Amino acid sequence: MKGKPRLLTLLDVLAGLMVLTAAGLVFFYAPVELMMGAVQKVFYFHVATAWVGMLGFLVAAVVGVQYLRKGEDKWDIAGVAAVEISLVFFLVAIIMGSIWARPIWNTWWTWDPRLTTAAIVELIYAAYLLLRSGVDDPERRARFSAIYAIFGFLSVPLTFISIRLLRTIHPVVIGSAEAASQGGFNMDSPMKVVFFFSLA
Repeated sequence: MKGKPRLLTLLDVLAGLMVLTAAGLVFFYAPVELMMGAVQKVFYFHVATAWVGMLGFLVAAVVGVQYLRKGEDKWDIAGVAAVEISLVFFLVAIIMGSIWARPIWNTWWTWDPRLTTAAIVELIYAAYLLLRSGVDDPERRARFSAIYAIFGFLSVPLTFISIRLLRTIHPVVIGSAEAASQGGFNMDSPMKVVFFFSLA
């Protein structure tokens, strides 16, 4: 049995070091935000995991198009992998958002447009996996999955822009926020450094 390729091992080590560095920056370099206190530090991981999840859903849509064009199994495999990884990251983002919301909004969950659309995205892609498990023929399963991933991605931009288009209590940290947004804050330079490093 072949071992793990050296490049993947190197990437694993690099990713682990970056996560540890990000955690160190969050807890020891980024200042404590004045209004929210220490709970604001969840933000660095919350946003990063949400973006990774959204990016993976985009990858699933792109490789879905590639599968429909070329019909090669590698595109189907890449699409499933992208959805599985993204589901985990997006679920972590939702959980971290709830951890932040409890002390800030005094509730674990509210049916805010951003939270609702994020939950819908998570359910859409969970249904993608259910669809795959319900189709026995590999070719049909791959084709249906590709089409589903393409149309499912339409929900992702809606989630991203919901805090800019709809009345919401979810904070808008980057870009202009509606006056109705609560919990937003201005990032000073050390916060920006940690934020962008966490995204990397």
